Parts: sequence; C-alpha cells; structure tokens
Amino acid sequence: MESQIKRKGFSKDFNLMVVGQIISILGSALLRFALSLYVLDITGRADLFAVLFAISSVPILLAPLGGAIADRFNRRNLMVIFDFTSSIIVFIFFVVLAIGNSSILLIGVVMVLLSLVSAMYAPAVMASIPVLVEEEKLEQANGIVNGIQALSGVAAPVLGGILYGMIGLKVLVIMSGVFFFLSAILEMFINIPFSQREMNGHIIPTLVNDLKGGFSYVVKQSFIFKCMILAALLNLLLTPLFVVGVPIILRVTMQSSDTLYGIAMGLIDFATILGALSMGYFAKKMGINNLYFWIFVTALLIVPMAISVTPLMLNIGYYPSYILFVVSTLLIAMIITVISIYVITVVQKETPNENLGKVMAIIIAVSQCMAPIGQILYGLLFEAFSIQIYIPIIMVCVSMMVMAIATKKILRFEEGAAAK
Repeated sequence: MESQIKRKGFSKDFNLMVVGQIISILGSALLRFALSLYVLDITGRADLFAVLFAISSVPILLAPLGGAIADRFNRRNLMVIFDFTSSIIVFIFFVVLAIGNSSILLIGVVMVLLSLVSAMYAPAVMASIPVLVEEEKLEQANGIVNGIQALSGVAAPVLGGILYGMIGLKVLVIMSGVFFFLSAILEMFINIPFSQREMNGHIIPTLVNDLKGGFSYVVKQSFIFKCMILAALLNLLLTPLFVVGVPIILRVTMQSSDTLYGIAMGLIDFATILGALSMGYFAKKMGINNLYFWIFVTALLIVPMAISVTPLMLNIGYYPSYILFVVSTLLIAMIITVISIYVITVVQKETPNENLGKVMAIIIAVSQCMAPIGQILYGLLFEAFSIQIYIPIIMVCVSMMVMAIATKKILRFEEGAAAK
C-alpha cells in the first residue's frame, strides 16, 4: 500500500520540505527586495546597493563547507537551525531599526549574514531530495524545488513593491522573520534518513578532511567532474546573457517602454518556472547520449535573437524585432532550465549519500562563481559593440555550438554511467 501511495505522489516529508522552502525562500526574497528599495530611497544611488549585493554574494564560496556539514549532521536539524538563525538575525535587525539605526553598513552586514546562512542551507536541501524521493521522480522533484526558487524571484518584486508601499520596511522585516521562524517549525516535522558517521578527532579537522575528500572525489569521478564543467560553462555563457544582455537589448537597443520591458522580463521568468515545473515530462526525453542535442538547439535559438537586433530587422519596425527577440529568449530560458536541472539530477543519482552534500555544494559554488565573470565579459562586449549588438550574440551562438560538439565527444563514453 505504501509503495502504491509513493507511486501516485511524493512523500509527506518531501511535501513538508517543499512548503518550508516556499515560506523560507519567499521570506528571504521579500526582505532582499525591500532592502533594495529602502537603500534607493535613503541614498538615491543604485550603485551603492549594487556593491552591497556583490559583497553579499561572496558567502557562496563557503557552500562547500555547508556541504561537508550536510554530510556529517542530520540534514533536517540543519535546516531547522539555519532557518531559526535567519529569523534571529532578522529580528535583531528589526530591533536595531526600531531604535533608529538604519545605516547602509548595517544593511550590508545583515545581507552578508543571511547570504552566509543561505550558502550553508542550500546543500542540506539539495542533498536531502534524493533520499526523500524515488529515483524515477528525482527530475520532477528537482524541478519543483527550482520552480519554487524561480517563482519567488517573480513574486517578490510584485508583493514586495505593494507591501513596501503599504506597510513599510519595518513590518516587512518582521514578516520575513516570521516566515523564517514558521519554516523552521514546519521542518521539525520532516523525517530525513540519517546515519551518524564516525569522526576522526575534533570536528574542525574532520570537516577539513571531508572538504579535501569532496574536492578529490569530484575531480576523480570523471562523469561528475564533466557535469560540473558543463554547469560552469552554462553559467558563464548563458546566465550573464539574461542578466546583462537582455536588459541592455530591450532598454537601450530596442528602447522598449517600461510596460513592454516589464512584460518581456516577466515572461522570461515565467518560462524559467515553466521549464522547472515541466521537468517530469522532459526527463523522459533527455539522456546523457542526447544532451548535446539540447545544447545545440539552444545555440540555434540564439540565431533569431541576433537577427532581431540587426539594423535590417530594427528598421522593419519595433514590434517584429521585439516579438522575435522575446520568443527566442523564452524558449532558451525554458530549455536551459531543463538542462541545468537534468545535469544536477544525474549527478545526484551518481553520488553516494555520504558525499551528496559536498558534491552538490562544490558544483553550486563553482558554477555560480562563473556567472560574475561572464557578466563582466558581457559588459565589456556589449559596450564595445554597442552599435553592432548582434555581434556578441553571434559569438555566444558559436560558443554554444562548440560546447554542444564538445559535450557529445566527452560524454559519449558515459552513457552507461548515468542512472536511467
């Protein structure tokens, strides 16, 4: 009877974790958005918040440490501790705000602390999914978790903008703290299988050795190492295209109105969510042996992006260029989300439970560190070719085609390695 229930849906523990994720991630996204508006209100300078945001992203480098911790301790307890810690940080921040201290430095410290907790929290979640979900549903489960993260990015600006104007920063801070607290309470009812591993001496040397072992494991496991490189290259080439390139093209090259710009960015977010939530369907059509095909399709979809910003197309009229650009961008956003989730899922299937936290955290840290590098490169390219904006897009297209060919060659001997 139990197995029949599992086949029909996800386990109670996974469902509880998902609800906890929704509450926790929404609370975090609301707070980050509210703080961005507040900094802009009190300073009028977007560059200050950009610096704060960049600094607050640094703790992602500590994700491997969070992974080592996730492999040594009960992951359910870690989630509870991390959410309680976030709520305490937020409540202390509220008290300091209430007594009249609202400095930029204070906001920066709070953002860094919350990002640090988040960097530790994420590996515990990613490492828990494979032990809470049947293997054949792992792609769909990862899609749901990624969809929640993407949805929070869409909902936070809408809800945050409305609530910030209606109730102000202090009430939003309290709401965020309550969200973290409720998530921690909910996570206390999750049962995540855990086997205590023997420690060799003090906890710090043990974690250091675990970290060394984690990096060594990733490098020695040919298939997992290749997947990490693939994830890093995708983040280097495509993530900055959406973060830097798309806004520049819509606002500067096409001179889109606020409304049309907002519609395009909203649709891209929706495509990301749709890709994540439809992962269960795409998982049946994807495999290590045809992964290169999906990367090649992505490269081909970049071609109409480039065409939409050529002088010939722009001279035809605004709407044909805008529609062609947005449609191709939506399809790319959806496919690249599916590819990313699939690669993560394959690695999860191939990694023993005792190494899951470390391996997931290392891949997350390495791939996410590539995005800022790509953003700098894209900034330079789009500035250098501001008149011929289609040139850097064609360069991305060629790079993706080369990547597709390389993926076919380096993974053709790994077909049997991935879990089926």
